[in-house]
Amino acid sequence: MAGRLEGDDATETHEINVTPFIDVMLVLLIIFMVAAPLSTVDIPVDLPVSVAQPAPKPDKPLFVTLKADQSLAVGNNSVLWGALGSALDVETGSDRNKRLFLRADKTVQYGELIRLMDTLRAAGYVKIALVGLEGLPAPSQDAPASSGTTASPATP
Repeated sequence: MAGRLEGDDATETHEINVTPFIDVMLVLLIIFMVAAPLSTVDIPVDLPVSVAQPAPKPDKPLFVTLKADQSLAVGNNSVLWGALGSALDVETGSDRNKRLFLRADKTVQYGELIRLMDTLRAAGYVKIALVGLEGLPAPSQDAPASSGTTASPATP
């Protein structure tokens, strides 16, 4: 049994040592300071190439092309923005149910592509397929790189 010795003035102190608590808090603070900027949404994105199976092409597809200089072409003929509807009527025989294949240069701004789609919709053409490059997904570290890509329509 524990007892007290004569003349022993050693008393127990009931204090909490806060040094380890402060150390843990500082480590957590550093972790949150490093992790917080990584959770932002404003990150540049490099979109991958589509690897989906392409839809079968029609016998004679009608391509509407938006070039890098914002000029338009229907098939192989250049047209003005204002004459796009009438040029499509001539090419399709006024068949507004015919699917149009929309191609755009990769340097064209997204807003211009939407402007073209709005122009097509105003002319009555709503069946639009976007044309892109089909290719292989990004190579892994073990697989050798492949450089073969072909153009084909990608329907939604």
